[in-house]
Amino acid sequence: MRLGLQVVRFDWPGAPENTGPKLAEIGRAAEAAGFYSLWVMDHYYQIAPGLGSPDSPMLEGYSALHFLAGHTSRVKLGTLVSGVIYREPAFLVKQASTLDVLSGGRAYFGIGAAWYEAEAVGMGFPFPQVKERFERLEEALQIAKQMWAGDRNPYHGKHYRLEQPLNSPQPLHQPHPPILIGGSGEKKTLRLVAQYGDGCNLFTRAGNEELARKLEVLRRHCDEVGRDYAEIEKTSLSTIRLAPGEMTSGDLIEFCRGLADLGFQQAIFNLPNVHEMEPIQRIGREVIPEVTAL
Repeated sequence: MRLGLQVVRFDWPGAPENTGPKLAEIGRAAEAAGFYSLWVMDHYYQIAPGLGSPDSPMLEGYSALHFLAGHTSRVKLGTLVSGVIYREPAFLVKQASTLDVLSGGRAYFGIGAAWYEAEAVGMGFPFPQVKERFERLEEALQIAKQMWAGDRNPYHGKHYRLEQPLNSPQPLHQPHPPILIGGSGEKKTLRLVAQYGDGCNLFTRAGNEELARKLEVLRRHCDEVGRDYAEIEKTSLSTIRLAPGEMTSGDLIEFCRGLADLGFQQAIFNLPNVHEMEPIQRIGREVIPEVTAL
């Protein structure tokens, strides 16, 4: 099993003056510890009330990833995940392609249907009904596949029209950066994973029994569309806090063991105290050597 680190907060002591140096330090520490991937959310407001207030500091996702690319050399980089309503699909594909080229082929393409209505309304982004958001997501996935295949023919969908979807340079990671689709909806999201995705991402707060059921739904969708279920990377997302009285390294190892037994290949965590560095370093010393064999 591989471990990924998601950075979700930027309200560290000394921010905003030290935001750049601290984020660079986190990136270097995660890579040195042996984390496989490094992620940021793609939001313009902080998630409220879960992670702060709407005006808590929040960095633009791809700008942060390009910054991290310049301070790391091996760790994979991605948004977890980009809402389809925040950018025109061709622009999002161009951003991911640029990240992949400049990072030496280390980009993931994280994408989803979007859910944060208050953010969208506050910032002036369209926020159509859920049916249309999923229609837009599917068209965006089709556009990404077409652009990364080098197909410049016009794309005329219900919501997007591209007369010449040119993408140059193409990503270094071939045939394209892995497409990770976030969300656990059984009728739409997991079907899109089976049809277009290279990876899924599920919240562990649902519990192992529910996670197993979601993966079985994904397997059925794969059978229906003729996709090999084994081709899809199963990733999870959790919030953990390594601290006395909360979680030990041993607890985390056992947690990862349970996920591996379900078939997950990558466990992604966010750490509320990530800016302290010690949790990252401890995971590198005590957890990653044990879980890589799972």
